[in-house]
Amino acid sequence: MQRAGTPPRSLPRGPHKLPRDDVLASQRQRMIDAMAEVVADKGYAATTVGDVVAGAGVSRKTFYEHFRDKEDCFLAAFDSGVDALLEAIAAAQPDEPTRMSLVRARVRAYLVTLAARPEFACAFLIEVFAAGPRALERRQRVHARFEQFLSSLHAEARREFPGLEPVGNTVWVAAVGALNEVVTQHVRDGRAAQLPELEDQLVEIQAALLGVPRDGDR
Repeated sequence: MQRAGTPPRSLPRGPHKLPRDDVLASQRQRMIDAMAEVVADKGYAATTVGDVVAGAGVSRKTFYEHFRDKEDCFLAAFDSGVDALLEAIAAAQPDEPTRMSLVRARVRAYLVTLAARPEFACAFLIEVFAAGPRALERRQRVHARFEQFLSSLHAEARREFPGLEPVGNTVWVAAVGALNEVVTQHVRDGRAAQLPELEDQLVEIQAALLGVPRDGDR
């Protein structure tokens, strides 16, 4: 997945002396980007290898040098997008040194990253259900990472606010499901570009789940 605002990396026309690794990386990234774009437009079931190679500007032979089939390419696109999403969340810096400011910064990074790549948001949140059991297994692993993130935030909040009660793991499963549904509905309604407007709502939900004071985002 390309970083937001970064133009797709293309190869020069005609003969060139680029290293083979650079050529392969460019081809692979273009196919990954094309897969996300076509799936967002047509849906996973209707997407074909022909659609992907046409969108990426490569040959069918090149496609099969990188991927076994359509599913393999979709999974690579999913993984690439998830890596960029988690990287953005991990790099988010709070405006103030408070627990809820960190939550807010990471929520903002999540929403801004998805809004910058609406085609990935569609693949990540909606079309993954049509891509088969391997894609759903990957989705579950991503959700487990978010569940662990919320659980660790709560553990830190309990050290800061000793009166907070412990919370069972099923709460975090439900929490990630709830947050995911709010965001997914926005994408399903064609409002992926407006995802950042959900920031306050998602912060409120997490504050309620964590049981920490919201005053001044502290």
